[in-house]
Amino acid sequence: MRTLFKLALLVTATCGIFGCAHNYYNIPQETLEKKVKIIGIAPFFIDGESDVKHPEKEAIVTLIQGFNEKNQKELIARLRATGIFYAVRPVDGEPARLFAGLVASRERRDDAGIIYNKYFYKRDELKRLLADNGLDAVMFVTISGLTRQGKVYASNYLSYTDTDFNYLALSAQMLDRDGATIWEYPNFRQSSLSYPMFFSLQYPDFDEAAANLSEKVDVKFKTVAGVKAAFAKLEASKLNKGQQVSTLYAKQYNEMLSLLQTYQPLFAPKKENAPPVPGTEPVPVTAPAPVSGAVSPAATPKAAALQTSGPAAPPASSALSAPAGAPARFAAPEPVMPSAPAVAARPVAAASSVAEPAQIAAQARPIAAPERSTAAAPAAASRQEVSDGFPSGDIIAEEPPAK
Repeated sequence: MRTLFKLALLVTATCGIFGCAHNYYNIPQETLEKKVKIIGIAPFFIDGESDVKHPEKEAIVTLIQGFNEKNQKELIARLRATGIFYAVRPVDGEPARLFAGLVASRERRDDAGIIYNKYFYKRDELKRLLADNGLDAVMFVTISGLTRQGKVYASNYLSYTDTDFNYLALSAQMLDRDGATIWEYPNFRQSSLSYPMFFSLQYPDFDEAAANLSEKVDVKFKTVAGVKAAFAKLEASKLNKGQQVSTLYAKQYNEMLSLLQTYQPLFAPKKENAPPVPGTEPVPVTAPAPVSGAVSPAATPKAAALQTSGPAAPPASSALSAPAGAPARFAAPEPVMPSAPAVAARPVAAASSVAEPAQIAAQARPIAAPERSTAAAPAAASRQEVSDGFPSGDIIAEEPPAK
């Protein structure tokens, strides 16, 4: 028992969080969306030839016809508000004439324990009605008499009677042009079948039985005035401000609309994004190219002085000088690398001086290094590149000093 309770609690919580997907229509939801876009609501019918056993039957039928006309607009407004269909239109016509021309037969049914009146319509007349009004489907709402067993308790809940009662039942059908039933009420696709009656024309007289000290409870018909008072009990309309609707009709509308809602699958495939409209694509922004002559901050004397990560530069006196008779060497300026990381200052030749950034950029000729001997140096050097203040790797024989 505890396991069943936990399972029921789990199912209830899951349905509350994610929603229980259920289709109350006789066709798939995808077919409904493609096939049925515009529906019409026919004037509400009252079947006077049905099982209405009230002694003043004609008065009851006339009374119901008047209340149908007053309250059918509320169903149209509520069905429009759901957004299930593209358009919901009222169908014009006199209810009695339409009912006589459209209905082929009526049958009392007992399906899965649900007792109701099922109506069958003439296919040709139905197709003509939908074509004349430009509809994909039409809904017929019919109020009829129905006798079935009922269990009614006394006001003190100490006694009850279980016998046959005469009711007014409300049924509805949505049909397409071929006469196929798209949706119906009572609905047999709900998980727990139920079909509440519209109105009871009879009541058990518990007070009379108690006054007569009798266990037999008589079932009596309500008066026409009592029926009218029950139908005239109003409540505010949910959509039309300042208007009212009969409480009996509003209760049935709530039941019907709960069975008209379409479902949304929990794991529906996601729709692919639509391609962008030509001319609306974002324009790519490119970063400007770095200037080739820009000087890195690390090349300036001030920035070089702040560098602490590299080794300290050796003193100028320890710089190697070119040997006697060797070609004249010069110190090449530091290469300028834009957006390169800062590096430690490199040692330069002793005779060269630290140049300013502007002078480094504008320097056009090399700086000659001081000679150790008085002998004239060759006019040109085989190599002019110096890396880190040292010769490029050429091996030159050293000449003996002049006597």
